[in-house]
Amino acid sequence: MTRSAESTDDRASRAARLVGYSYRMPDYYEVGREKVREYAAAVQNDHPAHYDEKAAQDLGYPTVIAPLTFVSVMGILAQKYLLEQILTGFDLSQILQTDQKLVFHRPIRAGDRLTLDVSLDSFRQTAGSDIIVTKNVVRDATGETVITTLTTLVGRTGEEPDAERIRRIKDVMMREP
Repeated sequence: MTRSAESTDDRASRAARLVGYSYRMPDYYEVGREKVREYAAAVQNDHPAHYDEKAAQDLGYPTVIAPLTFVSVMGILAQKYLLEQILTGFDLSQILQTDQKLVFHRPIRAGDRLTLDVSLDSFRQTAGSDIIVTKNVVRDATGETVITTLTTLVGRTGEEPDAERIRRIKDVMMREP
Protein backbone atom coordinates (compact mmCIF):
# COMPACT_ATOMS: atom_id res chain seq x y z
CA MET A 1 0.00 0.00 0.00
CA THR A 2 1.31 3.43 -0.83
CA ARG A 3 1.89 5.79 2.06
CA SER A 4 -0.43 8.72 2.34
CA ALA A 5 0.83 12.28 1.97
CA GLU A 6 -1.11 12.87 5.19
CA SER A 7 1.08 13.41 8.26
CA THR A 8 1.25 10.89 11.09
CA ASP A 9 -0.54 13.33 13.41
CA ASP A 10 -3.33 13.84 10.85
CA ARG A 11 -3.76 10.05 10.39
CA ALA A 12 -3.89 9.55 14.15
CA SER A 13 -6.37 12.39 14.60
CA ARG A 14 -8.62 11.03 11.84
CA ALA A 15 -8.41 7.50 13.26
CA ALA A 16 -9.39 8.76 16.73
CA ARG A 17 -12.45 10.51 15.23
CA LEU A 18 -13.56 7.27 13.56
CA VAL A 19 -13.79 5.33 16.84
CA GLY A 20 -17.34 4.12 17.37
CA TYR A 21 -18.51 4.39 13.78
CA SER A 22 -19.68 1.20 12.09
CA TYR A 23 -19.50 0.35 8.40
CA ARG A 24 -21.41 -2.40 6.64
CA MET A 25 -19.33 -4.38 4.18
CA PRO A 26 -20.75 -3.68 0.71
CA ASP A 27 -21.82 -7.28 0.02
CA TYR A 28 -22.82 -10.38 1.96
CA TYR A 29 -20.76 -13.55 2.16
CA GLU A 30 -22.65 -16.70 1.19
CA VAL A 31 -21.29 -19.81 2.88
CA GLY A 32 -21.10 -22.72 0.47
CA ARG A 33 -21.33 -26.34 1.61
CA GLU A 34 -18.31 -27.35 -0.45
CA LYS A 35 -16.35 -24.32 0.81
CA VAL A 36 -16.98 -25.51 4.39
CA ARG A 37 -15.71 -28.99 3.48
CA GLU A 38 -12.67 -27.62 1.64
CA TYR A 39 -11.80 -25.30 4.51
CA ALA A 40 -12.16 -28.09 7.09
CA ALA A 41 -9.84 -30.29 5.03
CA ALA A 42 -7.34 -27.43 4.59
CA VAL A 43 -7.10 -26.84 8.35
CA GLN A 44 -7.09 -30.61 9.02
CA ASN A 45 -10.29 -30.55 11.04
CA ASP A 46 -11.86 -33.97 10.61
CA HIS A 47 -15.02 -33.48 12.71
CA PRO A 48 -17.86 -35.21 10.81
CA ALA A 49 -20.23 -32.22 11.19
CA HIS A 50 -18.01 -30.27 8.78
CA TYR A 51 -18.46 -32.86 6.02
CA ASP A 52 -21.66 -34.82 6.60
CA GLU A 53 -25.12 -33.30 6.88
CA LYS A 54 -26.42 -36.25 8.92
CA ALA A 55 -23.63 -35.77 11.46
CA ALA A 56 -24.49 -32.05 11.70
CA GLN A 57 -28.19 -32.88 12.04
CA ASP A 58 -27.39 -35.28 14.86
CA LEU A 59 -25.94 -32.23 16.67
CA GLY A 60 -29.08 -30.17 15.98
CA TYR A 61 -27.97 -28.23 12.89
CA PRO A 62 -29.81 -28.32 9.55
CA THR A 63 -26.65 -28.65 7.45
CA VAL A 64 -22.86 -28.87 7.75
CA ILE A 65 -21.24 -26.40 10.11
CA ALA A 66 -17.97 -24.60 9.52
CA PRO A 67 -14.90 -25.01 11.73
CA LEU A 68 -14.58 -22.17 14.24
CA THR A 69 -11.64 -20.64 12.37
CA PHE A 70 -13.72 -20.29 9.17
CA VAL A 71 -14.55 -16.77 10.35
CA SER A 72 -10.98 -15.82 9.39
CA VAL A 73 -12.01 -15.97 5.71
CA MET A 74 -14.41 -13.09 6.31
CA GLY A 75 -12.17 -11.43 8.89
CA ILE A 76 -9.44 -10.90 6.32
CA LEU A 77 -11.95 -9.22 4.02
CA ALA A 78 -13.24 -7.02 6.85
CA GLN A 79 -9.79 -5.88 8.00
CA LYS A 80 -8.72 -5.14 4.44
CA TYR A 81 -11.91 -3.15 3.86
CA LEU A 82 -11.42 -1.13 7.04
CA LEU A 83 -7.75 -0.37 6.39
CA GLU A 84 -8.10 0.35 2.67
CA GLN A 85 -11.49 2.07 2.50
CA ILE A 86 -12.15 3.65 5.89
CA LEU A 87 -8.98 3.99 7.96
CA THR A 88 -6.74 4.88 5.04
CA GLY A 89 -3.15 6.04 5.09
CA PHE A 90 -1.70 3.24 7.20
CA ASP A 91 0.98 1.08 5.63
CA LEU A 92 -0.28 -2.52 5.87
CA SER A 93 3.32 -3.79 5.88
CA GLN A 94 3.79 -1.90 9.15
CA ILE A 95 0.79 -3.47 10.96
CA LEU A 96 0.96 -6.53 13.20
CA GLN A 97 -2.01 -8.36 14.72
CA THR A 98 -1.26 -8.82 18.41
CA ASP A 99 -4.50 -10.08 19.94
CA GLN A 100 -7.92 -11.36 18.98
CA LYS A 101 -11.07 -12.19 20.90
CA LEU A 102 -13.84 -14.16 19.24
CA VAL A 103 -17.33 -14.52 20.69
CA PHE A 104 -19.31 -17.30 19.00
CA HIS A 105 -23.07 -16.90 19.22
CA ARG A 106 -23.78 -19.88 16.98
CA PRO A 107 -21.87 -21.93 14.39
CA ILE A 108 -21.55 -20.74 10.81
CA ARG A 109 -23.64 -23.05 8.62
CA ALA A 110 -23.61 -23.86 4.94
CA GLY A 111 -26.19 -21.65 3.26
CA ASP A 112 -25.72 -18.70 5.63
CA ARG A 113 -25.73 -15.28 3.99
CA LEU A 114 -23.53 -13.30 6.32
CA THR A 115 -23.09 -9.55 6.56
CA LEU A 116 -20.19 -7.90 8.34
CA ASP A 117 -20.31 -4.66 10.27
CA VAL A 118 -16.79 -3.32 10.74
CA SER A 119 -15.87 -0.65 13.25
CA LEU A 120 -12.91 0.94 14.92
CA ASP A 121 -13.46 0.08 18.59
CA SER A 122 -10.51 2.07 19.95
CA PHE A 123 -7.36 3.89 18.88
CA ARG A 124 -4.43 5.14 20.90
CA GLN A 125 -0.77 5.95 20.43
CA THR A 126 2.01 4.81 22.72
CA ALA A 127 5.77 4.33 22.44
CA GLY A 128 5.85 5.30 18.77
CA SER A 129 3.09 2.87 17.80
CA ASP A 130 -0.58 3.10 16.90
CA ILE A 131 -2.74 0.60 18.76
CA ILE A 132 -5.92 -0.08 16.81
CA VAL A 133 -8.76 -2.30 18.05
CA THR A 134 -11.28 -3.30 15.40
CA LYS A 135 -14.66 -4.89 15.98
CA ASN A 136 -16.40 -7.08 13.43
CA VAL A 137 -19.97 -8.24 13.94
CA VAL A 138 -21.06 -11.08 11.66
CA ARG A 139 -24.83 -11.43 11.22
CA ASP A 140 -27.02 -13.83 9.28
CA ALA A 141 -29.82 -12.85 6.88
CA THR A 142 -32.31 -12.47 9.77
CA GLY A 143 -29.98 -10.06 11.58
CA GLU A 144 -29.03 -12.60 14.26
CA THR A 145 -25.46 -12.14 15.49
CA VAL A 146 -23.33 -15.16 14.59
CA ILE A 147 -19.85 -14.04 15.69
CA THR A 148 -18.34 -10.92 17.22
CA THR A 149 -14.58 -10.38 16.94
CA LEU A 150 -12.26 -7.84 18.51
CA THR A 151 -8.82 -7.63 16.93
CA THR A 152 -5.88 -5.60 18.22
CA LEU A 153 -3.44 -4.31 15.62
CA VAL A 154 -0.21 -2.44 16.29
CA GLY A 155 1.27 -0.19 13.63
CA ARG A 156 4.47 1.78 13.73
CA THR A 157 3.93 5.48 13.76
CA GLY A 158 6.18 7.36 11.39
CA GLU A 159 6.47 8.57 7.87
CA GLU A 160 8.79 5.96 6.37
CA PRO A 161 8.73 2.18 6.82
CA ASP A 162 11.91 0.59 8.18
CA ALA A 163 13.22 -1.28 5.11
CA GLU A 164 15.54 -3.51 7.14
CA ARG A 165 12.72 -4.57 9.49
CA ILE A 166 10.45 -5.32 6.53
CA ARG A 167 13.19 -7.47 4.97
CA ARG A 168 13.59 -9.41 8.24
CA ILE A 169 9.82 -9.95 8.52
CA LYS A 170 9.61 -11.18 4.94
CA ASP A 171 12.48 -13.58 5.63
CA VAL A 172 10.51 -15.04 8.54
CA MET A 173 7.13 -15.07 6.81
CA MET A 174 8.24 -16.14 3.33
CA ARG A 175 11.18 -18.41 4.07
CA GLU A 176 11.82 -20.95 1.34
CA PRO A 177 11.69 -24.61 2.49
